[in-house]
Amino acid sequence: MLSETAEALEAVGITNPFPIQELTLPVALSGTDVIGQAKTGTGKTLGFGLPLLERVTVAADVEAGRAKPEQLTNAPQALVVVPTRELCQQVTNDLLTAGKVRDVRVLAIYGGRAYEPQVEALNKGVDVIVGTPGRLLDLAGQRKLDLGHVKALVLDEADEMLDLGFLPDVERIVTMLPAKRQTMLFSATMPGAVIGLARRYMTQPTHIRATSPDDEGATVANIAQHVFRAHSMDKPELVSRILQAEGRGLAMIFCRTKRTAADIAEQLQRRGFASGAVHGDLGQGAREQALRAFRNGKVDVLVCTDVAARGIDVEGVTHVINYQTPEDEKTYLHRIGRTGRAGRTGIAITLVDWDDIPRWQLINKALELTFNDPVETYSTSPHLYEELRIPEGTKGTLPRADRTRAGLAAEELEDLGETGGRGARGGRADARRGRGGRSEAREERQEERSEPGERPARQPRRRRRTRSGEALAAGDAPAVTEAPAEAEAPAKAAPAKAEAPAKAASAKAEVPAKAAAPAKAKARASAPAKAEEAVAASESAEAVTRAPRRRRRTRPVAEAPAFQTVETAAAEAAAEAAAPRRRTRKAAAEAEIPAQAPAAEQAAENGEAAPAKPRRRTRKPAAAKAEQAAGAEESAPRAPRRRTRKAATAAPADAE
Repeated sequence: MLSETAEALEAVGITNPFPIQELTLPVALSGTDVIGQAKTGTGKTLGFGLPLLERVTVAADVEAGRAKPEQLTNAPQALVVVPTRELCQQVTNDLLTAGKVRDVRVLAIYGGRAYEPQVEALNKGVDVIVGTPGRLLDLAGQRKLDLGHVKALVLDEADEMLDLGFLPDVERIVTMLPAKRQTMLFSATMPGAVIGLARRYMTQPTHIRATSPDDEGATVANIAQHVFRAHSMDKPELVSRILQAEGRGLAMIFCRTKRTAADIAEQLQRRGFASGAVHGDLGQGAREQALRAFRNGKVDVLVCTDVAARGIDVEGVTHVINYQTPEDEKTYLHRIGRTGRAGRTGIAITLVDWDDIPRWQLINKALELTFNDPVETYSTSPHLYEELRIPEGTKGTLPRADRTRAGLAAEELEDLGETGGRGARGGRADARRGRGGRSEAREERQEERSEPGERPARQPRRRRRTRSGEALAAGDAPAVTEAPAEAEAPAKAAPAKAEAPAKAASAKAEVPAKAAAPAKAKARASAPAKAEEAVAASESAEAVTRAPRRRRRTRPVAEAPAFQTVETAAAEAAAEAAAPRRRTRKAAAEAEIPAQAPAAEQAAENGEAAPAKPRRRTRKPAAAKAEQAAGAEESAPRAPRRRTRKAATAAPADAE
C-alpha cells in the first residue's frame, strides 16, 4: 500500500522525503502516538497524511483481499483538526493528491459555507475528514457527523489548537472519539506547556524533533532576514519600493489588524500593484478568490493577517514582509516560513516601528537573532537599495510598463452558499472593495432599490408650510404672517356671513395699503390731527401683524359686524395701539360685546346657532375698559410693548 502512495507522490513531483517524514513514517505506521516537531516548509503534512491514508479501509483493500467486507463503513475513519479555513483546504488537497490511487474519500468541513453540500457528502460516505473545530461541533451536535468510528486523530498546528481559544472545542471533540485510537500532533513550534497538555490525550507518545545539520537556531537557514526601524507614515512608500526589487516573485505582507490589511491592499492597488487581501472581515468566497488568484499568479502581492500565516504553502513566494511587528516569536517563525519552503531560498523583511522596539527585542532574544537594535531606515535610505537590490531611481508607483498581472478582477468569485454573518454578507461587496470598487458597490445597491416594486432610496425630509396644522398648496404660501384661524369657527356656523371677514383678512394680508388708503383720506378731511394719529396707529398695527411671531394659544372670537365703517375701525385700531398694555388675563371678548349682538340676532333670524360667547378670564366690567380706551385716545402716548396673553385676533377684528 505504501508503494502505491509513493507512486502517487512521484506523479506530482514529490520524490525525496524530508527528515520529518523519514523519522515519522516508521513510527506512525506502527500505530504509535507521535508528537512531531519540524521547521516550517519541511513536509509535515505528508508526515501525518501518509499514515492516515494507510490506516483507513477502502473498497480497493477488499478487492485486493487485504480487508474484509464488513470492515467497510461510510462513517469517517480518520480526523484532522486544523485552526484555519485556508489550511483546511490545503491539507484536503494534499490528501486527495496522495490518496488518488487508492480512491480515498476526503472531505473538508469548515465554516463560512453552506451546510447542505457538506451534509450531503457525509451521507454519501467519507473516509477522512479535515475540518475546523467550530463546524465539526455544529455537525456533530446535529447528529449529521458520526465520530464513533475514527481510528486516528491528528492535530495540525497543535500549539495553536491547544491554545486557550481552541482548547475547550478540542476537548469536546476528543470526548466524541473512541478511547482506542492513534493520536498525532504536529507543529513547527511546540512549547513545553503544550507538550504537557497534549499528553492528556495520548498514550506513551514518541516525541520526534527533526532538524537539518546546517540549520542554526529556530529559523530556516535559507531565509535571508532583514530588520529595519521604519516610521509608520513612511511604510507604504517603503513597501512599494521593496516590491520593485530585482528577482522579486510572489510576495506576502503580514499585518496585525484586519483594518490595516484592507488599507494597505487598497493603497498598493492605487500604486499599480496587483494585490489582494485575506482577513477575517472578508466573506469566505472573497478569501478563497484572493488566495486562488495568488496561487495562479494573477495577483502577485497578498496582504493578509495571521489567518494565512500557518501552513499556507504557495510555490514561488520570494518575499515576506512583516508590515507590523508580530506578537511573539512563534508568530514570527510562522510568518517568515511562508517563503524558503521545500529547500528554496527566500527573503524576510520586518519593519519595526519605534513603539514596537521592546516587543521586537523580546522576539530577537527568544530566537537568538542579531537584530537587537534595528537600523533606522526610510524609503530613500541608500542601504535599503543596496541590501535588497532595489534599482536606483525607483519610485513608490509601479511603472505602467510593469503592470502585466491580470489582477483580482480576472478571478471569478465563486458562490459558496455562504452562511449568515458579517463577513458572509459582505463577501461580494468586500471583493469589489478589494479591487477598489467602493463606489461601484454603492451604485449597485442604489440601482437595486430603484427597480419596480422595491423601496426607493430615502430622500432628506423637508419642512412643509402649514396653516392650523393643514398643509398649504404651492400657491397659497402667505406673503406675511397671517392671524390665527379663529374666524373659521364662525364660518362653520354661518358660511354666508364669514365671507366679509375672510375677504378683509386676505386683502389685508396681500395688499395692506388698500385698506389703509380710504381711512387716511377720510380721516384727513374730517379731523386732520386725529386722522394722522389713526393712520400712524394703523400702520404700526399692520407692521406688528406683518412681523413674524410665535404661535399662541387663543380662543375663538365672534365675527365683527359687516356694517362697521372704515372710520370706526381706524379709530378703534388707534385707540387699541395707543392704550398701555398690561400683564393681565383679561378676555379679548369684552371689547367685542357690542358687536356680538347684531351677529346673534342675525343668526337667530336664519335659524342657526348663535356664536359661542368667549370665556371671560377677568371680573373687571366692560365699562372700565371703555373709559380707559377713551382716555387713552385723547392722550395717545405710545407705550412700550409688553408681553400679554390677549387674543391675537383683537387687532385684525377692530381694523375692519
